[in-house]
Amino acid sequence: MKKTFETDLLVIGGGAAGLCAAAEAAGAGANVTVIESDLHPGGQLVKQTHKFFGSRDEYAGTRGYKIAEILLDEIKSLGDKVDIRCNSTVTGYYPEDGVFTVMKGEDEYYRIKAKKAVMATGAQERMIPFTNNDLPGVYGAGAVQTLMNVYGVVPGKKVIMVGAGNIGLIVSYQLAQAGVEVAAVVEAMPKIGGYWVHAAKIRRLGIPILLRHTVVEATGDKVLDGAVIQELDDKFQLIGEPVKVDCDIICMAVGLTPTTELFWQAGCKMQFVPQLCGYVPFRDKTMRTSCPDMWVAGDASGIEEASAAMVEGRIAGHSAAAALGLKTDAKKFDEYWTRLDHLRAGEVGEKILAGIGQVLVSGWEA
Repeated sequence: MKKTFETDLLVIGGGAAGLCAAAEAAGAGANVTVIESDLHPGGQLVKQTHKFFGSRDEYAGTRGYKIAEILLDEIKSLGDKVDIRCNSTVTGYYPEDGVFTVMKGEDEYYRIKAKKAVMATGAQERMIPFTNNDLPGVYGAGAVQTLMNVYGVVPGKKVIMVGAGNIGLIVSYQLAQAGVEVAAVVEAMPKIGGYWVHAAKIRRLGIPILLRHTVVEATGDKVLDGAVIQELDDKFQLIGEPVKVDCDIICMAVGLTPTTELFWQAGCKMQFVPQLCGYVPFRDKTMRTSCPDMWVAGDASGIEEASAAMVEGRIAGHSAAAALGLKTDAKKFDEYWTRLDHLRAGEVGEKILAGIGQVLVSGWEA
C-alpha cells in the first residue's frame, strides 16, 4: 500500500514565492506542507549573492541568500506548522480525488491529499539553437550560479555570456569576481535589457557588451573550446563575418519560461502571454486559478523579479488560508496589492501589467 499524507495546504516549490505562501498561511493557523525538488529550500534566492533592489518590505539592500534565511527564520518561528520536504518532486496531480504524487530522491514514492494547494513551481531556463549547443561547457546561467554560489566550483577559465538582461549582467560580474575571464557579453537586442547599474559594473571591469550580436556555433570535439559569434541586423539576420572566440564556457542567460505542467494536468484555464514569457494560468486577485482549490504565485504566474514573487506568495498564502476557513486580516490583502503596485511601477512594470491584464479575471463562477 502506498503511503498517503494529508495536509491543509500543499505548497509546491520552496523558493521565494513558496516560502512566503507557506509563512503566510501557517501564520493564519494552517498546517502546511512544502515540497521542494532541490536539496535545500530557498530556490533561486540561495544562489543570489547580490543585494536586492525593490522595496524595504521585500528586503531591498539585502543579499538574496540572506533573504532566504530571513524567510526560513519566519517559518521556524511558527513551530511545527510548516513541514518542508526537500529532494522531493511532485510528479503528478489527479483532480478526480485531489491527490498529488511525490517522489523523494529516487526510492521513496508517496501521495499527498491536500485541501488546498499553492503552485509556486518557478521557471525553466530558455536556450537558443546553434550548432553544437549540447557540447559540455555550454551552460544555463542558473547552472553557473549553482556551481559557483552554492557549491563553490568555478565552471571554467574563459566565458562568452549570451544575454545582457539582469541575470546575464549579474552572473558576468560574479564570474569576473571568481577570477573567470569574461571575453564578452553578446546581446541580440539593440539595447541592454538589465539595469544600468549592473551594466556599468561590468563595463568598469573592461568587459565589452556587444549589442546586436549572437552566438552561432560552439566549437570543440568532446568539450567546448570556442564560440563563433556574429553581428545581427535590425531584422535579426546575420550580417558581417563570423568571429571565433576562444573560451571553455558559453553561458546562456536568454530568459526564463514559467513551469506550468501541473496546471495543465489540473485542467486550469491557460493562455500564452508573451509579456509573461509563456503559458500561464488565469487567476483572480487572490491568485486563485480556474481550479477552485489551486492558487498560483511567483514565476509560475509570469516571469518577474523575486520581490514580486514574494508578495504574490503572501497573497496566495493569505487567500488559501481564508479559503480554509481560517481567520485572516483583510487589511493585509490590500497592503500586499499596494506593495505589488509599487513594484510594478515604471517601464518594465507596464509590460508586466499588460500581460497580467490578459489573464486576470474579476472572479470565478461558483
